[in-house]
Amino acid sequence: MVGQKALSLTIQDIPTLLSAYMPSLERGGIFVPTKERYPLGQEVFLLLTLPGESERMPVTGHVVWVSPPGVSGRRRPGIGIHFRAEDQIVRDRIETLLAGQLDKGAPTYTL
Repeated sequence: MVGQKALSLTIQDIPTLLSAYMPSLERGGIFVPTKERYPLGQEVFLLLTLPGESERMPVTGHVVWVSPPGVSGRRRPGIGIHFRAEDQIVRDRIETLLAGQLDKGAPTYTL
């Protein structure tokens, strides 16, 4: 089994957060741009900074989406991380920031 990896992500604005958030996952998740390769199921530790905030929130999750380098269209190389149940506060903060925008079918980095 591959060991846990650590990443840092700062999301500068709400449109980027909307594109990166993965609300269709049971506990929510986030797309993290990276050219490094990660296998599905890899545990990842992420320090996430949301728009307008200075606090870095720790999140631990598993890779559930992979967009490899060279991916086409609007997609960017990176991974989708599924939040753990313990990270509900992070999901709540993201969904508060995105209130009223999640059901509009905006394009995302994953789907």
